[in-house]
Amino acid sequence: MPGSDIRLERVSKVYPGGVVAVDAIDLAIRDGEFMILLGPSGCGKSTTLRLIAGLEAVTSGDLYIGEERINEVDPKDRNLAIVFQNYALFPHMSVAGNLGFGMKIRGHGRAETAARVRQTAEMLGIGELLARKPRELSGGQRQRVALGRALIRDPIAFLLDEPLSNLDAKLRATMRTELIKLHRQLGRTVIHVTHDQVEAMTMGERICIMNQGKIVQTGPPMEVYRNPADTFVAGFLASPPMNLLDARLDSDGSASLADSLRIPLPESDRSALAAYRDRPVILGIRPEDLREQPGGIALPLRVVAIEALGPEVILIASLQDGREIAARMSRDFTEPIGSAHQLWVDPAAIHLFDPATTRAIAREPDAPPLTPQSLA
Repeated sequence: MPGSDIRLERVSKVYPGGVVAVDAIDLAIRDGEFMILLGPSGCGKSTTLRLIAGLEAVTSGDLYIGEERINEVDPKDRNLAIVFQNYALFPHMSVAGNLGFGMKIRGHGRAETAARVRQTAEMLGIGELLARKPRELSGGQRQRVALGRALIRDPIAFLLDEPLSNLDAKLRATMRTELIKLHRQLGRTVIHVTHDQVEAMTMGERICIMNQGKIVQTGPPMEVYRNPADTFVAGFLASPPMNLLDARLDSDGSASLADSLRIPLPESDRSALAAYRDRPVILGIRPEDLREQPGGIALPLRVVAIEALGPEVILIASLQDGREIAARMSRDFTEPIGSAHQLWVDPAAIHLFDPATTRAIAREPDAPPLTPQSLA
C-alpha cells in the first residue's frame, strides 16, 4: 500500500552453478524517493530490481515493503509497476489497449478504464495517439506508453529498468526531465536502473553504486561525487572519470608523483595520513580540478590530444614520466599537439586511496584550501 518503504536485508541471488548475481546487499529506499541503481553491465543492478518486483526469487535474505516481508508474495500482489528497457508493449493492441490492459484484467469496468486511460494519456502528452499501434510510434512515444501502462495502476513504486537506453541523446535528455517532473507530481517511489552517469547525477535523490553483485556506495549524487568510497566509484562516476595515479606519501606530508613533482598536502590532513607516510598511495585528481589559472601546485604537461565537445574541451596530456591524465578545459582552449603546457591543482582537491584495499583514505573533513602562504 502507499506510504511504504522498501527494504532489502542481506539479500542474495545465486543462480545454478554457483553464479552470484547479488551478494548479501542491504538497502533501504524511502517512500517517495527517487533512487538510482548505477553500475556497469553485469553488476547486479537489474537483478536487484527483478528481486524487488518478484520476477526473480530471493536465494537468501529478506525483502520488505513497509513491515510486510514479501519474499513469497506473488509479483501481481506486490503492487509494483515495472518498465522494461524494450518497453514490452503488446504489438497487436492500440495505445489505448496497452494502457488499459492491466485495469481490464483486474476487472475494472469499461467506462472507468476508458476514463483512466484518457487521463493518463493526457498527463503524458500522448492523448492523440490512443488509436495507434506501437509500430506507428517513435521511441519516445513508446516509452511514454510503457510509463503510462505502469502509471495507470497507481502502484506503490515504479521500477524502471534502463528505460531511456534505446532513445537518442536529445530525447534521453528530454525524457530525463519528464521523469523528474512526473516523480514530483506523483510523489511515488521510483527505482531507476541505469549505467549512465548523467542519468544518475541529474535524476536521483540518492544513487546506489553496485559492482560485482555488491553495493559499493550509497548517497546523494554530489556527496558520492565529492567523496568516492573507493577507486571503483572514483573511476566510474562522471565522464571523464577521476585521474588515478600511483604516488607515494613522503614523510613530510607531501604526495610525490615523481622525484621532481611533489604536492604538499594540507596541514589539517597530515595527522590523519600519518599511517601512510613513506608508503605508496593512489592519488586522484578530477579533470575539472585541473585549472588553467595559476594557483596551487603547477603540473608540467605535454599535450597529447584535444577533444572539442562544444561547451568544453577535454585535454589529454602526459606528465613528465609519460602517464596520461584528462583535464576539463574551457571551450576556447587550443594548444598544438605535442606542445608543453602547464595546469594547476589545489592540493585540497586531491583524493587519496589505499592501493591494497582501493578504499579512500580518511582525511580531515572540510579541510580549508591551501593558500600560497601555507605552501611556502
